[in-house]
Amino acid sequence: MSERKAYITREGYERLRAEAERLWRVERPRVTREVADAAAQGDRSENAEYIYGKKRLREIDGRLRFLNQRIEVLTVVDDAPANRERVFFGAWVTLEGQDGSEERYRLVGSDESDAGRGRISVDSPVGRALMGRVLDDEVTVKRPKGEATFVIVAIDYED
Repeated sequence: MSERKAYITREGYERLRAEAERLWRVERPRVTREVADAAAQGDRSENAEYIYGKKRLREIDGRLRFLNQRIEVLTVVDDAPANRERVFFGAWVTLEGQDGSEERYRLVGSDESDAGRGRISVDSPVGRALMGRVLDDEVTVKRPKGEATFVIVAIDYED
């Protein structure tokens, strides 16, 4: 069974790499020192700092494993598509709602989606509905609270 490619923007990729670097070079050494200091105080079975520190180390190591495995399989998309008239991965899309309000989203990979920052996954209902569309297309999205209809008023591939 072939796995679907996982895409990410350069910005998202650099953010993941920076997180892994920070965990490896800053957080892990700091927590390791704290655990060693707590262990030097004696009885480890009732030492809250030691127990918490070991737990935090396991969390850091788990996150590092995840990030390193994920970074290996991600495909960074640096270039805009040849056809900038259609919505593809990495596009900034401005949508006008039925009430006249406008919202701007960037279509990104699931590893970097953050609706609060205007980044939605291409795998989300809105992302799937927008892929391949063109300016002035009307898009209907099925959501838990009901259908919503939008019109694409702008497509851009620059920040």
